[in-house]
Amino acid sequence: MEQEQQQQQLLLHFCDSKHPLVFIPDDRSGYRCDGCQESTYGPSYWCSRGGCPMYYHHKSCAELPLGLHHPLHPIHPLILSPYQIDYGKDIQFSNCVLCNESRNQYTYRCSRCDFNLHIKCTSLPLIMEAEFHDHPLTPIWKLFTFTCDLCGKEGKGTPYQCHLCSFWVHERCASFPRRVKVVRHKHLLHLTHSSLEFHQSDSRFCQICVQKVDTRYGLYYCSRCDFVAHLNCAIDRRNKEDINLQEFKDVDEVPELNESADSATYEVKKSNMKEDGTQIVEEIKHISHKHNLKLTNEVPNNQICDGCVRAILPPYYSCVNCRFFLHESCAKLPPKKRHPLHQHSLILLPMKPSKYFRCKACSQFCNGFTYKCEECEFYLDVQCSLISDILTHKGHEHPLILSYITQEQNCSCCSNESDQVFRCTSCEFALDYKCATLPHTTRYNQHEHPFTLCYRCEDDSGEYYCDICEEERDSKHWFYYCEDCSYPTHPECILGEYPNYKFGGVYTFDCHPHPVTLIEKTKDHRPCHICNDPCCCVFILLDRNQLKEQVLMKPEESRISMTLLLETVVLLIDTKPPWVYNIVGYLFTKKDIHSV
Repeated sequence: MEQEQQQQQLLLHFCDSKHPLVFIPDDRSGYRCDGCQESTYGPSYWCSRGGCPMYYHHKSCAELPLGLHHPLHPIHPLILSPYQIDYGKDIQFSNCVLCNESRNQYTYRCSRCDFNLHIKCTSLPLIMEAEFHDHPLTPIWKLFTFTCDLCGKEGKGTPYQCHLCSFWVHERCASFPRRVKVVRHKHLLHLTHSSLEFHQSDSRFCQICVQKVDTRYGLYYCSRCDFVAHLNCAIDRRNKEDINLQEFKDVDEVPELNESADSATYEVKKSNMKEDGTQIVEEIKHISHKHNLKLTNEVPNNQICDGCVRAILPPYYSCVNCRFFLHESCAKLPPKKRHPLHQHSLILLPMKPSKYFRCKACSQFCNGFTYKCEECEFYLDVQCSLISDILTHKGHEHPLILSYITQEQNCSCCSNESDQVFRCTSCEFALDYKCATLPHTTRYNQHEHPFTLCYRCEDDSGEYYCDICEEERDSKHWFYYCEDCSYPTHPECILGEYPNYKFGGVYTFDCHPHPVTLIEKTKDHRPCHICNDPCCCVFILLDRNQLKEQVLMKPEESRISMTLLLETVVLLIDTKPPWVYNIVGYLFTKKDIHSV
């Protein structure tokens, strides 16, 4: 054992004052290097003693010189310093003078001048071959203020220069790729850093963030479709497709996903042919349900689609054995699809009983069908998945383009903030996914008329209230309105807290011997029996046998009053929502009922 330790290559390093670091000739762990914060592969060092933080380092990072002289700061030597070192509350690192960023990595520092250089910035190449430029670029080892000819930003730094073209760029900008493929466009985009292709007076918008583009500087462009994108928008990991561009020529289109290539989500059990040759699929076996579903054109009574969780309208498929409904369009949803919000293909999945997800577009909980990415935790509900990157909405007179950026933007219709909204290039209007997918009509409890989504105030009174919560309404926000009764409401008041949830399903759990039914919470609902906390949604016990026993008992033996028991007969006759919700909710408000 001692002989093995002697043969090991050891290194005394300032990161660990107690133990030397042990050399690994070919490390495959992928742990983050404490020096540069990148994954360690190949030759590296680490501390093998138990109880230590391991201190993984690339061999090159572990063997960095403790001090150096640099042409950007010739008056003093620079000392290698861990970023994590505690210099006191009054002394903090300033940004690196080259990249102007603050990173959690080793830095060469002059404490007297507060001069900092990241270890990766100290070793910039003397000549850089930029993909988008015909001539080599060389660094100017002097700090001064300049305007980058690619990004157009002014700042202090050390530019890379082309002596033949008088072309000056940041070191970061010099590494932009010549071609990129973004999710939002089918062709490759080419980096253009000359205004020759654009007229100086052109007002151009980035098709990704829907903000103005200065055509005097660099941008990504598709000349076939006149598609323009900011440099940073096109290379953002959320917008950029992770593909090997070497496989495609400049003129080639990147093949798009064929949504109909895979097998359908259902099997045809029965069909008929109309006189005009159109096939009518009358009965199917869908992947989302265990029973066959039959096509019907009857107008249903307040039923919800199990796919999109919206009101059922004919034509639709239904199950004769249980209360399962699917719009014909939802039954024919493609098993795979691409969406402008995500770089990977999405798979259609029906939610399992008692499961739910949160849609990445509208941020709402849903228990209907979802399009999910198999590589990452990305979910879309059906309504959001149907919206492309260009939207025409009744609530606005101009076309809207999807804007997907890191900064959050305010929706004009509800004032909520989101980093993905549909923006108008003609005015300052913005629409988030939640408002974009609001149903155009809806109903409320026992109100006899439907409510219509309205985009402008119902009158010029200047005072606007919601007739459900009786709180004031913002005159700029969308609302629902019954014109017959002059009845305005907030969208959240009429649709509820969970508009994309289908209530009424009966489930079984290991923690309880009886089946439970999912209903929406009320103000006076009881706490959860497991954690004793109020729940977002409430599972109500519908033990029909237990109720039946209480009804058959003598009045003096029953633990529930006869009046309440007569009301519970409804549960033995019909468990259709929403009638059953009101009955069960009422029963739970009674003090003399404990076990139902």
